[in-house]
Amino acid sequence: MVAAPAFAETPAWPQAKSDLKAEPDISFGVLGNGMRFAILRNATPAGQAAIRLRIGSGSLQENDDQQGLAHMLEHMAFKGSTHVPEGEMVRILQRKGLAFGPDTNAHTSYGETVYALDLPEADADTMATGLMLMRETASELTLDGAALDRERGVVLSEERLRDTPQYRGGMGLIDVLLAGQRVPLRRPIGKTEIIRTAPAALLRSYYQANYRPDRATLIVVGDVDPAAIEAQIHQRFDDWKPVGPAVGNPSLGAPAERGMGADVIKVPGGITKTSLAWIRPYDSASDSFARRRGQMIEDLGLAVLKRRLDAMARRANPPFVSVALGSQDLYQSARVALLSADSEPENWGKALAALDQEQRRIAQFGASQAELDREVVEYRSALQSQSDGAATRTSPDIAYLLANSVDEDKVFTSPAEDLALFERMVKGLTAAEVNQALQAVFAGKGPRIVLQSAEPPEAAAVAKAYGESQAVAVTAPADAAAVTWPYTQFGTPGSVAERRTVDDLGVTMVRFANGVRLTVKPTKFRADEVQVRVDIGRGRLDLPHDRPIPTWTAQAIELSGLKAIDYDDMLKALAAAVTSIDISLEDSSLKLEGKTRPADLATQLQIFTAYAADPAWRPEVFERVRQLYLANLPQYEATPSVVVGRDFQGLVHSGDPRWTFPDRAQLLAAQPEDFSALFAPILADGAIDVTVVGDVDVEEAIRRTAATFGALPARPDPAPAGADSAAFPAPTAQPVLRTHSGRVDNAAAVVALPIGDMLSDIPRAFTADLTGQIFKNRLIDEFRIAEGATYSPQADTVLSASMPGYGYAYAFVETPPAKVDAFYRLVDKIAADLATTPVSADELARAREPLVEGVKHQREGNEYWLQNLRHTQTDPRRLALIRANPAGYAKVGPDDIRAFAQTYFKPEKVWKLTVLPATVPAAR
Repeated sequence: MVAAPAFAETPAWPQAKSDLKAEPDISFGVLGNGMRFAILRNATPAGQAAIRLRIGSGSLQENDDQQGLAHMLEHMAFKGSTHVPEGEMVRILQRKGLAFGPDTNAHTSYGETVYALDLPEADADTMATGLMLMRETASELTLDGAALDRERGVVLSEERLRDTPQYRGGMGLIDVLLAGQRVPLRRPIGKTEIIRTAPAALLRSYYQANYRPDRATLIVVGDVDPAAIEAQIHQRFDDWKPVGPAVGNPSLGAPAERGMGADVIKVPGGITKTSLAWIRPYDSASDSFARRRGQMIEDLGLAVLKRRLDAMARRANPPFVSVALGSQDLYQSARVALLSADSEPENWGKALAALDQEQRRIAQFGASQAELDREVVEYRSALQSQSDGAATRTSPDIAYLLANSVDEDKVFTSPAEDLALFERMVKGLTAAEVNQALQAVFAGKGPRIVLQSAEPPEAAAVAKAYGESQAVAVTAPADAAAVTWPYTQFGTPGSVAERRTVDDLGVTMVRFANGVRLTVKPTKFRADEVQVRVDIGRGRLDLPHDRPIPTWTAQAIELSGLKAIDYDDMLKALAAAVTSIDISLEDSSLKLEGKTRPADLATQLQIFTAYAADPAWRPEVFERVRQLYLANLPQYEATPSVVVGRDFQGLVHSGDPRWTFPDRAQLLAAQPEDFSALFAPILADGAIDVTVVGDVDVEEAIRRTAATFGALPARPDPAPAGADSAAFPAPTAQPVLRTHSGRVDNAAAVVALPIGDMLSDIPRAFTADLTGQIFKNRLIDEFRIAEGATYSPQADTVLSASMPGYGYAYAFVETPPAKVDAFYRLVDKIAADLATTPVSADELARAREPLVEGVKHQREGNEYWLQNLRHTQTDPRRLALIRANPAGYAKVGPDDIRAFAQTYFKPEKVWKLTVLPATVPAAR
């Protein structure tokens, strides 16, 4: 489910009609023409800014003959305006350091269109450029007919790209839940026939009727002077006048008068999903303390139910593999409480019975005070963490949240106020009040039972199964015993054998006597945030490569919990702490990563140390992960892009099983002991490299690590990569062929070439990045913009920092089958041209500046340092790479690009992959 759009466009900000107070540092205003604006000075990241222009109009405002034109208009915003010629907007932004896509973006939904610019510099010229482009978008788009014709293919390509089983299932569910209302009739992607044929005059009609100042909100957040920005907003937007009279918003309709019933949705290639939904009328009351409190109480009660269902999914022989539930306003059309479970096709009946009976159990017997208190503690901890870190929220994050608050017509309250409101809401809150709220949640019309599957049974069979489940009486849940976190001591804290500082990077490096290494970098990027990464062993390089291996079971490590406490009890015991766990297999390590706060750093390190020292290998968790893969297998062949995502890594590693996605036979053949046999030796004996970055004191980090990882038995130094490295595949005379089960008008094509690793020649790595960016820009110019043959062409370089000599450049598109050969020819043409003709200074700058600004932005975040400081104690080349970034891009000139292309972009080295539809369309 997605956030509801705002339709009641009004010049007043929501706080004008609410008892809630907006964040005080934001300057809210309204121009004389009705356009709202909000400005916030925010210095994280320093010297940068984010701009959002929200138009309160989307697909719901389209007439019958305009379906798809709201989205088409979003595309045309980049195709020329009064003062910016076609094709020049993207180039202007690239010269300013914005990458098309990550920094220059837009989206269209049911009730809004939002344009976004994340500016790498907040200087006067860049801010003026950003505001100028937003003003051009507001009323100055030329909407040229020839440009529209060229863009039709891009939008149709996007329609094909987004037409996945998940999308079709989601749309089918909305069709059921909001039957008879307007939303199901106005999908944002629109109708393909209208996209193909609508004249520019019709698009202009939608533009003039809906892009009006009284529907617009401009948001500026960044390292700016609010008074100066407000003056510029007045200067640029005061003269914006609407064209023609205001057009009212259409009626969205009321929920259908239906009771309990069953619906089935056939979704070829989709997972089997069983849902129960209760539908209530939408409440259009203004945002207020009382309204938020009512929703929060619903959320707390449903959180108890979700926790019960999650625990059920982790037991032996569960009825489903995953669940989702919530209660929210759905597109201002209804308030819907939805319980959904994913399962294997044959288990839909078990999933339905489990959802029904657990829902009736909590409706009949309620949540206990202990269950409620746990949810309150977790909710409070999250809000406290957000409040403590409010001073260093990033400008793009704030701008996004501000735009979203307009979308939902909610007061933008500060994190500190959110915490204070929560404390008022839960003061004296009892389980009885929460249980009464749950009764109201489940008193809506329904439940509607919705079964989505590739081959669903008849609706009558689903209704019959539900009736049989209803006949089963439910009993009160057993009281859960209190649990405590058992892993607080690991022995005598380790002593420091070596300590040194890297002064220019602000880094402290420690090696403990047991061989564990710790790297610490204090930062002030995010107040009250500490990120921890633990790299154990050598990841895939530690694993056998002469037979199929269940690398897919890595996610079961976390869910298996620990020998002294299972995963559910662990979550319960740690409810008051702000910690997180992400365990994944990487090329060079088994990675454990988490985000915490200074007060909970000790707990975060205890969790990871316990996983290294005392992991459990619960067979029921292994089985759950296997069932999840089996249930999702049909989706992995449903579109060309997912087939590429499934097979590409295995193919470009020459079929090495360490990178190969499992098929059904391999999934069924795997045993629980294979899971432990694969990963237990890594956790028990692998070298340990700990990285701590963020709002942390160096001495505290050393002390806490000494008491955890430093107290473990001795660990070895990491072994270098050797014969166990991977190899790039041999060139292909003809493309490797794969098929997908989706639409016959969609295909994918990939080209890749070997170019070497990252660290053996750092200047080459910068040249490779720049060359890849130039390649991508040309693909966008020629295959997307000029040909309209794809939506989002990709080109990039992947250079290994752990496997000597391994790395590749690649290009990828989704496109109609008839365009595949044209893509291959274009790739050959671009490669040949790069090898023979020096790139222009402007083209080089348009590729370089987004890369430079991107790295500068990344370096002002904890994530960059967490990723790049790993293994720097044992491989100092990694430090050299950090020091060279981003200045290394400035040293790359046109001759370097040409020499790189001459060396690596050779036709005889090319490897290709084509993904075609399994069903060939009939000839016309």
